[in-house]
Amino acid sequence: MKMTPPDIASDPRTIVPLPRWVTARQTETFEDVAFLSGYALGHLHLVAGQPEVPHALLRERLALRAAEACVAFSGRFERAADLRDTCHLLRPGDLPGPAGEVYLQWRRAVERPVSPQGLHRALPDLDAMDVAVWLDAGEGVPLRRAAAVLETVLTERPRARAAALIMADAAFAQGMGATHVLPLLALGVKRADFNATGEDLVEACHRAVLSAVPEVLTLAADLTRRAAHLRAIAPQLRAKGAGEAVAMFLTRDAVAPAALPLPDRAARRLCDRLVELGAVRELTGRDTFRLYGV
Repeated sequence: MKMTPPDIASDPRTIVPLPRWVTARQTETFEDVAFLSGYALGHLHLVAGQPEVPHALLRERLALRAAEACVAFSGRFERAADLRDTCHLLRPGDLPGPAGEVYLQWRRAVERPVSPQGLHRALPDLDAMDVAVWLDAGEGVPLRRAAAVLETVLTERPRARAAALIMADAAFAQGMGATHVLPLLALGVKRADFNATGEDLVEACHRAVLSAVPEVLTLAADLTRRAAHLRAIAPQLRAKGAGEAVAMFLTRDAVAPAALPLPDRAARRLCDRLVELGAVRELTGRDTFRLYGV
């Protein structure tokens, strides 16, 4: 009997986690960790090819996670909620502060296709020529190339850890043939890895991938399920501009009612309705200055 494969939009279990033999093993040798990280990347590549995955939203959510990790590397203690507040409630003329700027860098980095121009837009404090040269600093397979870019940037800008990780993840995405940066290395590197060089840094990048991919897969499955539900209830929304609002929720980590293409009161009603329908969540727990997201 011919069986029809499940539709990922209605059954996110089709985004399966990595096998336990990949995630549960304590790898000691370079060969072992390289093999396992390669398997994990192959698994992630299949997920990246699923059209039902809300890719822009996934990148945005991972950008927040990467920014949180980078801020922690700098010795600051802003959490994801703090970074959301800083950037999504930023008013014209306000400065985001050091932590908020890291988050904005990651958001800009994942927003547009990988290119020297796009990366310079994300990292305006860096020289445009340096960005272009660094992006091509590595050779070989994608992860080895990314490690070379990471080492090059850290050698020239030792304190620019967030920028170095953005450049490394960009080089990795480009090497994998991806159009956009998917924050990955930033999720898995450890503080001590910034002191590694050569083959030690290559191995650290393999371990970072092996650490990050399960988190990315879990998030992709969750967002795919939530996005499918939001698309399913969208026809029930009668407010003018609701379609544009849904499109915003499907591509942004968080949305303030004031950012929606509706009058203020209508925007708040729409957000409340989406929460009632289980399509979005209120992310802050506050009664005012609320933010909503899938």
